[in-house]
Amino acid sequence: MTETFATIRYTADVVALTPDREVLLIQRGWPPHEGAWALPGGHVDPGETSLAAAARELAEETGVTVTVHDLRPIGVWDAPDRDPRGRYVTVAYAAVVPAGTTITAGDDARTARWWPLNNLPERLAFDHAHILSTAVASTP
Repeated sequence: MTETFATIRYTADVVALTPDREVLLIQRGWPPHEGAWALPGGHVDPGETSLAAAARELAEETGVTVTVHDLRPIGVWDAPDRDPRGRYVTVAYAAVVPAGTTITAGDDARTARWWPLNNLPERLAFDHAHILSTAVASTP
């Protein structure tokens, strides 16, 4: 009997929130979901933890710098169909940053902006709406 295993890609995402209830989103500059809004995040590099990847990806995509101590885990999302490119498992983290934190879109983001939690884009890429709602529910 031959066993078959799925190739799994490991990623990290960040829900960056301000005390005045805004969340930082990037507009994706590439498929899938090109042009859609998403949480900052990306692949975990070889030899890197998901925590370190989360801090690195946030800085690369938005210019917002946090330490790994500023990030708290909010969950793992691993539904087999969460990404049309294949099997992706993400560890999501939340960070609270000061209101008015300056952002600069970088890396693969078309743009980045703060969105009020009560006025989000109609649809977020992937399962990021679920990740965001989980983070908001667990943030004091």
